[in-house]
Amino acid sequence: MSENPVFERIKQEVNDNPVVLFMKGSPVFPQCGFSAAVVQILTEVGVKFKSVDVLMEPDVREGIKAFSNWPTVPQLYVKGEFAGGCDIIREMHETGELKQYLNEKGIELEAA
Repeated sequence: MSENPVFERIKQEVNDNPVVLFMKGSPVFPQCGFSAAVVQILTEVGVKFKSVDVLMEPDVREGIKAFSNWPTVPQLYVKGEFAGGCDIIREMHETGELKQYLNEKGIELEAA
């Protein structure tokens, strides 16, 4: 049985990069408020991340939802694990849990 090529592409991104954000648009030019919010939080926390613009890759846009079993974009992956979407990341950031989570995963944060 061959793997879904879209899942292979997603797997490769999450395995090759410690922090990956599947988003609409780019960090410099987000195409939705939720993506912009997560980019802002990650920037505030000082974490380097790879972004994947799902608007440029419709297969990935649909595939990521099935891959994570999460219905919306943006989606944040840390060390190969689905961390959450906008609401979860925002909540974790507000409680200080996000920095703790990133530290536990061994992600280096740059001093803001």
